[in-house]
Amino acid sequence: MNTAYDIIIIGTGAGGSTIAHSLAPSGKQILILERGDFLVRSPSNWDPEKVFKDEIYHTSERWIAADGHDFRPGQAYLVGGQTKVFGAALLRLRKKDFEPISYEDGLSPAWPIRYDDLEPYYGEAERLYFVHGERGEDSTEPYSSTPYPYPALSHEPRISELFRGLQKLGKRPFHLPIGVQRFEDDLPGSACIRCSTCDGFPCLVNAKGDAEMACLRHAISHKNVTLLTRARVEKIETDGTGRQAKRVIAARDGQSVMFSAETIIVACGAINSALLLLRSRNSKHPNGLANSSGLVGLNYMCHMNSAMLAISPSVKNPTLFQKTIGLNDWYFANKTGAVGHVQLLGKSSEGILRADQPRVPRVILRWMAEHSVDWWFTTEDLPKKENRVFLRDGKVHLHRKPTNTKPHALLIREFKRVLGKLGFKIMIAKPMEIQAVAHQVGTTVFGTDPAHSVLDPWCRAHDLDNLYVVDGGFFPSSSACNPALTIAAQALRVGEHLKKTLGISKPSVNAPIP
Repeated sequence: MNTAYDIIIIGTGAGGSTIAHSLAPSGKQILILERGDFLVRSPSNWDPEKVFKDEIYHTSERWIAADGHDFRPGQAYLVGGQTKVFGAALLRLRKKDFEPISYEDGLSPAWPIRYDDLEPYYGEAERLYFVHGERGEDSTEPYSSTPYPYPALSHEPRISELFRGLQKLGKRPFHLPIGVQRFEDDLPGSACIRCSTCDGFPCLVNAKGDAEMACLRHAISHKNVTLLTRARVEKIETDGTGRQAKRVIAARDGQSVMFSAETIIVACGAINSALLLLRSRNSKHPNGLANSSGLVGLNYMCHMNSAMLAISPSVKNPTLFQKTIGLNDWYFANKTGAVGHVQLLGKSSEGILRADQPRVPRVILRWMAEHSVDWWFTTEDLPKKENRVFLRDGKVHLHRKPTNTKPHALLIREFKRVLGKLGFKIMIAKPMEIQAVAHQVGTTVFGTDPAHSVLDPWCRAHDLDNLYVVDGGFFPSSSACNPALTIAAQALRVGEHLKKTLGISKPSVNAPIP
């Protein structure tokens, strides 16, 4: 196997797969390294107890929290990364999210770029990830130069009823932007079958707009692109000056392998990218690679998230594909004090509820699932240096004290009042705890000042000339939107920048059409 490449990309999630898609037609020799393997398609993909109770798609690693207890993180190591099991809600950040916002718990800082810088790449990411939506319904929506590439997914009857009910109460529900290969004007040609096992499940029919299906498969169809799975990168080495990342050392099937490249792109996810940089310390970078600022691993954010089961005892909910409504009525602070985004979750089932509450009789769980509508609440988490990821004695430590808990609680309270007017009598909310790492951002923040950021606005490490980080680590603030679309958009933006930097002006003659 070749060991010298033009570009090495580490990781195949939303950042790694998307930038691989962007760079693949260049003709450059590209190596993609993924510590996981391809997801095995099997009936287990749709088994709620195996997915949620046994967590068969999550690592068995144990990480350590600030209070010393260890926990199993909801971290998936698969080709496609966390997107293989994400809910495919793909929203753009609001324009104001790029500006400073003050909260009682602190400041959400400004980004070194503005919405305008990402806007065209958002449109391209929506196209690649099969995003369905309807412009103009969401009152906080930023401007777009393009329509959604696919029409909004239709609501099933019970959800359509709730949509109208929310409107009658003066709220502004909108069709949630969802990335799936569902084309309602061409159902025979649609991979998606609108099943009840999408949110949190891998897709058995490969219909989800995850990073593998949206970008990676196109990238590896190019002859100049090599994907190596089961390759866990242990360290990045530099040249003698410390300014050039030269080699990566990986463990694969019990053996150590080494690869070199002119450009190295790290996209392991915010947590694992920071850990890789910290493991890569050397005499020129004694505190970890790209860490002259001391910020690698700090300012970890993961949103203040909660799930809620809302039950109307007199009305059953036979919905299968439930996740089609979003609300941003409380996205920014208002007189109620509530702050955040609300969206529907995938439909709960007896099996999903049993994974969380194994001692509750099945008949009760079945009744709850039959009568429930399921919601997700997201409030912006703020960057705090004490919220961080680091290594000690070879073990991963993740410290996090959630922020904005008060406006988050008020958001849930306000929405309960709304649902009460729509006939819901039982509402059970549960906050996500430290093991919920799906929305991880902030550990390698980008900015213009090397003393106060790890990366520049193009996601290149300030301390090295050829090292880039293109996962959610670059976020200076977390917003209240799912981060995947923004990660993909920035990866496309960085990809275009790299093409210019590396002198790539035209696609390879033999490149397949995306």
